[in-house]
Amino acid sequence: MGGFHFSCATSEGAPTHKRWCCIMTVHFESIDQSGEVDVATPTFSEPVRTGWYTGIGKRVFDLALILIALPIVVPVMAVIALALIADGQKPFFFQKRVGRDGREFTILKFRTMVLDADERLQQYLDGNEAALCEWRDHQKLKEDPRVTRLGRALRKTSLDELPQLWNVIKGEMSLVGPRPMMPHQRRLYPGSAYYAMLPGITGPWQVSARNESEFRARAQFDTRYGQSVSLLTDIGLLFRTITVVFRGTGC
Repeated sequence: MGGFHFSCATSEGAPTHKRWCCIMTVHFESIDQSGEVDVATPTFSEPVRTGWYTGIGKRVFDLALILIALPIVVPVMAVIALALIADGQKPFFFQKRVGRDGREFTILKFRTMVLDADERLQQYLDGNEAALCEWRDHQKLKEDPRVTRLGRALRKTSLDELPQLWNVIKGEMSLVGPRPMMPHQRRLYPGSAYYAMLPGITGPWQVSARNESEFRARAQFDTRYGQSVSLLTDIGLLFRTITVVFRGTGC
């Protein structure tokens, strides 16, 4: 697979070189000089809270809320799918993510990017040092050239996440938990609490000022959440998610 190099100035002004290559439809990964990525599941070093809620209560809570919301959610999802089809898009997007214990699963989302997203990304990053630095640090872009107009609206309202309810029903995700990361991001992620929990549709990092925090900061959010997870914590994060969505900062 073809790759490209870029230089990005450090705080001291000395350029540092990274090699990036495309490994999936819409994302690029940072790899070492050997081209190998360590995907081994880390050992669990951070304590994660255990008890009745993390054992069974969280699962019951997830399924109960989904059951209550289905009469509203299903018609909304149908309208969104039809709108994407009318816009010339395939409505659903499938992508591998890393779940609990390092097991991979296929996440389901509404499509928000153009079909040639990888080419668009490479063209945008090529020679654009500011964008390259942003992508390296955050693994996302504020001004993403791959996102469609309808996709931008879906992301702003977090409606693109609705199909992930199917992942929750299947037991691959939870309503609240760490942001599900892609397989190639394991090497960029310094923590291990993530691997002891189900990833969530929303969570502490998702409702924070995510665009201003580096990707590696996610480990701190995940560890704190793992140490304090409870029914009240999850209810609070769900209410914060609603606030974030209405503010238009996405989730």
